[in-house]
Amino acid sequence: MKTKVIVLGAGLIGKPLAIDLAKDKNFDVTVADKSWQRLENIYEIELGKKHLDLMETDELKKLLKPFDLVVNAVPGFMGYNTLKTVIKSGKDCVDIAFYPEDVFGLSELARAKEVRVISDMGVAPGMSNLLAGFAASKMDEVDKLDIFVGGLPVVRKLPWEYKAVFSPTDVIEEYTRPARLVENGKIVTKPPLTEIELLEFEGVGTLEAFNSDGLRSLMFTLKAKNMREKTLRYPSYAEKIKLLAENGFFDTEKIDFRGQAVSPLEMTSKLLFKQWQLEAGEEDLTVMKIVVEGKKAGKNLRYVFDLFDRYDTETNTHSMARTTAYAASQAVRLMASGLHSQKGIVVPELLGKDEKIVSFMLTGLAERNVVYKTDIS
Repeated sequence: MKTKVIVLGAGLIGKPLAIDLAKDKNFDVTVADKSWQRLENIYEIELGKKHLDLMETDELKKLLKPFDLVVNAVPGFMGYNTLKTVIKSGKDCVDIAFYPEDVFGLSELARAKEVRVISDMGVAPGMSNLLAGFAASKMDEVDKLDIFVGGLPVVRKLPWEYKAVFSPTDVIEEYTRPARLVENGKIVTKPPLTEIELLEFEGVGTLEAFNSDGLRSLMFTLKAKNMREKTLRYPSYAEKIKLLAENGFFDTEKIDFRGQAVSPLEMTSKLLFKQWQLEAGEEDLTVMKIVVEGKKAGKNLRYVFDLFDRYDTETNTHSMARTTAYAASQAVRLMASGLHSQKGIVVPELLGKDEKIVSFMLTGLAERNVVYKTDIS
């Protein structure tokens, strides 16, 4: 019998995720979205489609009833409440909605409903956490965890040399939220876009890395003396963004403009939307490096994981969408296989402690040409 899966959200991540699962004979897939246009844009394969405003809680509960498993791929601003509705409905869930709320606030509810939830299961957070957790599990103590990650356009166009599969508002939120890091075993807060360093990456060359608030659950689940996540962009990008931030373009408080109340952030996002939007057929790439250093039996041990992924010209799928969506679709297969059976909220680094699960995830991704290279020294 096929596992009935519903994907909530038919956007740039939800679409390739749903298509990937629909190609699998083990799943009966439906995708739901409030946009007819996004639903009609899924034409590559036959699957179920439901038109619904997913913020309508009562209607969402009705929609979920016949399904075995849910993928939460809605925008971040509605992600937490959507997941809460999914859990209340008693449905297992793979969650890739990037929201600011603490997912562990739903732990008690998830255990009470006896459902399985894998949260933050994308590329970063997601595979970055899983591989960090795996490496840490092989060590007696962890001295350092570094995560460097970024999605970039292949063709660089001034002034930004940047394009995204996410909305400008979501991207800007990463540039305004203080970055939390771990230094000497303690959580510290630093301004975003700071401590810029230049790093070399095979296949792309020199990139700049700056502080961002991407560690999320790792700060609390992984014991390490020092941890940081840095965002990767082409050199000089951070200074341009800092110029906007320091001059009020990202302010949320509305100002009066010719008798109208205007939010600088909303105005900036609207202006940047066309400039930052990855168009169909416009190629992008994803770069990630995870470095975990520590000790095992008194000896130094170092794990390095590298990802370099490009736009898929055969399926016309953006790299950031592929690397995020396929991590989530493989997590759906993980849950359906029974290899992960723990009830409650689980984040990827906890899954990383199980070598069979790590192998399952990496194998499935490699089959979709998302390849993580591993170096151990």
